[in-house]
This record gives sequence, structure tokens and C-alpha cells, in this order.
Amino acid sequence: NPYQGRGDYEFFHRFFGLEPPREFRNRGLGTGFLIREDGLLLTNYHVVENAETIEVTFSLLNGREKKMSAKLLGTAPEYDVALLQVAEKGSGAPAFLGDSDQVQIGDWVMAVGNPFGLSHSVSVGIISAKERRDIMPSGRRGLYDFLQTDASINPGNSGGPLVNMSGEVIGINSAINAAGSGIGFAIPINMVKGMLNDLKVKGKFTRSWIGIRIQPLTEDLAQSYNLD
Repeated sequence: NPYQGRGDYEFFHRFFGLEPPREFRNRGLGTGFLIREDGLLLTNYHVVENAETIEVTFSLLNGREKKMSAKLLGTAPEYDVALLQVAEKGSGAPAFLGDSDQVQIGDWVMAVGNPFGLSHSVSVGIISAKERRDIMPSGRRGLYDFLQTDASINPGNSGGPLVNMSGEVIGINSAINAAGSGIGFAIPINMVKGMLNDLKVKGKFTRSWIGIRIQPLTEDLAQSYNLD
């Protein structure tokens, strides 16, 4: 509530004759997917960031939906990854995690999620690039290594699976296409696999670093260092 201070109250009362606004609670929407039968789910960190409560909706085989609460087990903000645990086990069939290292440019992929709140939506495209590291989803700097696709990824798709033509999850949709440009990004699932144990046990994932920045060797740099 931004109007808890006495000065704000007096301002509204004196100049408008109004009571200060009541507390406003925002609701966010994103996508996630089950990875284990014991109720573990993956999504984006920015989907659950600063959330007071998390509610997960499962689609049942009979066409109905089932809602249940979930708790946040672990986060890796630098990679935009979060691991959740639903309160009830056996809620659905877990997705099969594929091998993102085997993905080739030109491979067909599908992005699954809830764009603009439209559940069960699927968009199709190809992998147009790998190892994109100069992208900042939600304006957050991080240690990214994105897959790039032209499959439509819109608000609400965040945290959903990017799957190959065998139905294997090869990435987590993270960065939306900007201004209808048709460019979307996904976190490679192999990168996420290496985080799962730490996220579940420690609640976070950290990686050692030594403060070295790598950049291409341009012609000007080569001349300055007397390199061929």
C-alpha cells in the first residue's frame, strides 16, 4: 500500500476530501510445466517474483481444471528460472526433458502456454539461432544462453515449455517477442537440468566466476596486440 504514510492521508483529505486508496493487490499470470510426478514444476523467476501466494491450474483429461496452491522451492534470478512444488502429488503427467544440445538451427519447435490468458495455446516456428547472450528478459541482466525462435511467445507464455517435434522439452520460454517482431527466446533445458538439485535442496543456484569478460577478436584489437 503506497499510502500508508500520514502525509499521504492528509494530502488526500485536504485537497480532495477523499480517503486514501485501499491496498491494491496485483495478480500475475504465467505458464509452467510439471517435470516430476512428485509435483515439481518449472517456470520463469519473473513469473513468481515477489509473489505472496502462488496458485497452479492443471488441465485434467476430462476437460476440467484443478487449482491448487504451490510453494517456491528455489530460484535462480540470474537465469530467470524458478522451481515450484504443488501441494498435491500425482496431479498430471510430467513432461519429458530432452537434450537441448542436440537442437539444430532450422528445427521445428512449438511454444506451449497461456498467452494473454488464453490457455492451451500452441504456436509453431523454427529455431533461428542458438547461444544468444545479449538478451535481458524483463530488463534483468543475467547469465543467459538463449535459443531464439520465431514461434510466437507473448505475455503469459513465460515459463512454458518449448518442445521439439518429438514432444520433448528443449527450453523454457522466457523473453517475449518485442513489438510483434516475431522473435522469441527460451532457456536451454540442459542448462536448467544442472540447476535442479541445488534449487530443490539449497533453494538457490550459484556458480563460481572469475570476472573475465569474453569478446570477439576484431581487426583493430588484433593489430593493437600484434596478432595475426
